Amino acid sequence: MNRKLWPWLVALPWVALPATALRYWQVWDQLPMRLATHFDASGRANGWMSREASLGFALGLTAFVLVIFTIVVYVIHRKYTTDASSWAMLGFFYLIIGVIYYVNSSVVEHSLSGGPVGVGPVLIVVPLAIVALTVVYLGSRRGQSLPAGPVIAQEVHASRWWTIVFVVPMALELWTLAAVPLAGMRVGAALLFLLFAAFAGLTWSGFQYRFSPAGIEIRTLGFRLRSIPVRQVQSYEAGRWNLLRGYGIRGVGNCRAYVWGNRGVRIHTLEGEVFLGHSEPERILRDLDAIKQFAH
Repeated sequence: MNRKLWPWLVALPWVALPATALRYWQVWDQLPMRLATHFDASGRANGWMSREASLGFALGLTAFVLVIFTIVVYVIHRKYTTDASSWAMLGFFYLIIGVIYYVNSSVVEHSLSGGPVGVGPVLIVVPLAIVALTVVYLGSRRGQSLPAGPVIAQEVHASRWWTIVFVVPMALELWTLAAVPLAGMRVGAALLFLLFAAFAGLTWSGFQYRFSPAGIEIRTLGFRLRSIPVRQVQSYEAGRWNLLRGYGIRGVGNCRAYVWGNRGVRIHTLEGEVFLGHSEPERILRDLDAIKQFAH
């Protein structure tokens, strides 16, 4: 059922492309030769294009996002059909395409009526969608909680540099809260501030790896991200992390990584592969040896 329905669900957002062209075509003769296409934080126009360039940009942006998301969600679902994060990504796909269509339609409407362009809803809906997508992603493939027992070792993998990276946009959002009078913009800025603050807190506290006779538990900010029973651990070795694969919590389906640097340990389990980032991977190897010996 899912495999038959999925291609149609992935293809449906492509309706946004002809719908955008139709929106312009319906009022083409009423549009001015130059359209306001960029607006400041107060909703005032500060950038213009010809109507031909505006149409080309709207269609080009829509097509670009459609191609990227179509490839991503189709590949994810093809490999990991049962992963809830693939369905969450599809929902996020629909939302982003809807937002782009809304913005393009707002540009046309502004050129016809001169009314304000409401950017507030976009700045509210998108952060909330990112939070929802993150919650679904973190909740997938957590595994069952390990039984209580003594802790053999505990390691922390954090990054002060990444904390600074997220503090900068936090400061920008605070400036927006203080400088922009529009309620929608202020709510959106507050949501983005909280989102970046959560990311900064995550990088500062880092990933905590707790090794016990029952296995490995991965946590951050008091939240359990993953539990790996010791009986599922087949092998492990130190490895390098490719910068192009990104940082943080990465991967879908049977592969998951928790990493802020370029070093760590790759653990092969019965349910897939887990990469634990750490600046001293030999410590992770020693702890894994300890819990395996304890189990035996």
